[in-house]
Amino acid sequence: MGFRDNLQKPKLERINDYVWEIPKTFKKEMRVPARIYASKKIVDQMDLHVFDQITNVATLPGIINHAFCMPDGHSGYGFPIGGVAAFDATEGVISPGGIGFDINCGMRLVLTNLTLNDVKPHMKQLVDKLFDKVPAGVGSTGFVKLTKDQFRKVIVEGGEWAVNSGYGWDEDLKRTELSGRAAGADASKVSSKAIDRGFSQIGTLGSGNHYLEIQVVKKENIHDEMLAKKWGLFENQIVIMFHCGSRGFGHQIGTDYLQTFLNVMESKYKIKILDRELACAPFASPEGQDYFKAMKCAVNMSFANRQVILHRIREVFSETFKQDAESLGLRQLFDVSHNRASLEKHRIDGATKEVVVHRKGATGSYPSGREEVPQEFRNEGSPVIIGGSMETGSYLLVGGDKAPETFCSTCHGSGRTMSRTQARNMVRGDKLQKEMEARGIYVRSVSFSGLAEESGASYKDIDEVIRSVHEAGISKRVTKLIPLGNVKG
Repeated sequence: MGFRDNLQKPKLERINDYVWEIPKTFKKEMRVPARIYASKKIVDQMDLHVFDQITNVATLPGIINHAFCMPDGHSGYGFPIGGVAAFDATEGVISPGGIGFDINCGMRLVLTNLTLNDVKPHMKQLVDKLFDKVPAGVGSTGFVKLTKDQFRKVIVEGGEWAVNSGYGWDEDLKRTELSGRAAGADASKVSSKAIDRGFSQIGTLGSGNHYLEIQVVKKENIHDEMLAKKWGLFENQIVIMFHCGSRGFGHQIGTDYLQTFLNVMESKYKIKILDRELACAPFASPEGQDYFKAMKCAVNMSFANRQVILHRIREVFSETFKQDAESLGLRQLFDVSHNRASLEKHRIDGATKEVVVHRKGATGSYPSGREEVPQEFRNEGSPVIIGGSMETGSYLLVGGDKAPETFCSTCHGSGRTMSRTQARNMVRGDKLQKEMEARGIYVRSVSFSGLAEESGASYKDIDEVIRSVHEAGISKRVTKLIPLGNVKG
């Protein structure tokens, strides 16, 4: 990554206890200030590359108001992970480094009618079956066998294709962002190499921080009882959460267009940037529009991928409990992305304006009434699913009243505190597996080294991260979810 040495920590101006600003004077090229949403404790622990990257984002053409970093922010490619920026749709840019290579990586939360007592005797059996039914790890391939031409149909239709093919229910789409399909996807804008990498990966978790987890709702962790009840959550309930994206398909699209943008950015559009990882093109340009259409193909692949995984989860629970999925209450609560660019309308200087919101390791957090919120949730705001580490727990939030400050964005997870290499050097995966099982968390992983990389010690305190966004008002706590069984990529 284009990291610079001898970085200096900027002087942060305190806006309030959970919002900190880096003024435009920090770098002469900055067009807007940068803002970090986090408690002082988290800000004090952030590595210097985060400050460098988010202030580089603030130099990009057409950026509006601020460059934002969420409390789970850590260094990434181009943008920090946890980075948010909105660009003028006419005069601004689009940048793969502001979206991420795992395009439309996201979270899906599934409810059940089952309680902890129902599931506890079957936990190992469930996790083992899920491990077998949902392929994980680098290069894993799914049970859905497609030709490349069939895959081109998938990347245009997304979750709709999966449901129409028998891998889900119509109501799943109503509880998915964009109803599970990004309109305007164009398969002709995707390279054959991307097709080659993606066409066999539908229904797979992948590797890294991707996982499938069985969780329990504890009474003491329900923060908003009224909303939890309305959304179908109750004490000692078993829920399933999983995290994955567009796999090698999205990665190849990002790689292809990064190179395209590097070739035209300066020569054709006279755009100069501080970090080549922020390669971009005008959003309204032919290259910018081609990438946006290709990105939507990866969005749709990811929705289809998660939909097929949900189908497999329903199969496993039905086989284990000898009941159909509907009787077991295996209803999707929501599916939400944290790596995507979206064309949205926001109030800018008193007027409604169309902007291109980049969220890279950041989640859409829409308050009540926004058109992005599915009808079922529009009165209260969008559900926000935040994955924590496999040792500490995850959260369900709701869009907060102050979310428009960040173009309706919030955090996406805990945020790493150390590199994967550091984690492997500090933690033994086989030992961690045994320790977790002794604490009541049964985990299956493709590799012990991958397990070590995802240890709780590798991540920030999820409770402190969530407290930051809750107190800042950009999203509000509904409930924490405690891990019981985990399939790791």
